Amino acid sequence: MDQAKLEELRRRYADAKGGAMYDPEFKRVSQTQFQGERRKWPFADPATFLSAPYRPAAAVENFSDLDVALVGVPMDLGVTNRAGSRLGPRAVRGVERIGPYEHVLKCVPLSEARVADIGDVPMHSRFSLEQCHSDIARTFGEIRAAGVRTLAVGGDHSITLPILKALGEGRPLGLIHIDAHCDTSGEFEGAKFHHGGPFRQAVLDGVLDPERTVQIGIRGAAEYLWEFSYDSGMTVIHAEEIEHLGIPAVIERARQVVGGGATYLSFDIDSLDPAFAPGTGTPEVGGLTTREALELLRGLSGLDIVGADVVEVAPQYDATANTAHAAAQVLFTILCLMVRAPSFQSRP
Repeated sequence: MDQAKLEELRRRYADAKGGAMYDPEFKRVSQTQFQGERRKWPFADPATFLSAPYRPAAAVENFSDLDVALVGVPMDLGVTNRAGSRLGPRAVRGVERIGPYEHVLKCVPLSEARVADIGDVPMHSRFSLEQCHSDIARTFGEIRAAGVRTLAVGGDHSITLPILKALGEGRPLGLIHIDAHCDTSGEFEGAKFHHGGPFRQAVLDGVLDPERTVQIGIRGAAEYLWEFSYDSGMTVIHAEEIEHLGIPAVIERARQVVGGGATYLSFDIDSLDPAFAPGTGTPEVGGLTTREALELLRGLSGLDIVGADVVEVAPQYDATANTAHAAAQVLFTILCLMVRAPSFQSRP
């Protein structure tokens, strides 16, 4: 080993504390995390999404100074298979050590924007899907009216319909939808607001632009239910196509479809293969790996992501907690995308 190099390393690092950095980028991140030699313990204090500050939204004024509100939506009355995603928000909040730095996007979102966990949507009935949807739409409408962007954790995928109704009113949104299922089916057994059909209803309600919608990772035995996706002009990229196209080509196609307009991002955890995320209500083999999912999300940086959700985490089907951990990492990456959206401006 070069002795002069060794002596220089000793001079710099032999007595340096953990937060002492020389590289400007690493120093920038370090200064947001260290108080002297100390960092906040990841296992201390009540659990919140991404260890963000807790700001319960009992009234609009409690979050009107925020840029992004992290919101729990613990409701799974719309499932068609295994229930349990009502416990998803609690499981995702309990995941430690996500962030603070996204090294590919070079983003420290909790330091670059005013972000807080504002708790769960207050819902009036644990038994009525329609009432829960009404409560979700009202809550997200209030948040939008306060000029705050939303990043939600569900809950089953039916929650995305009332969110889109609130965020897409007056401006139909584009959509990047990462999922095993298109979720554009019709009414089943007298119910059309289940988790298998939110995006059909959103188009029919005029809050989602199908021509600016791309659905990625679709697979499984329910293909015959997704006629509306094709008939309405949505772009569908099946899971088996991804390997042949490659992630960069999928990213480019998604960017072309949604263009530069306001876009919502919805990530169903069952888009991941059950080998990586078994804790979900409708698992489908042959899905994305966690590495592929993160590469795909990072490739969306620069798009105008104005709202998003991560849904269908059902922790009781996963003894390892890997599903919740994957969901929390996806949540963090999406938060970075929202902070880097062209129309995003942090409040002073």
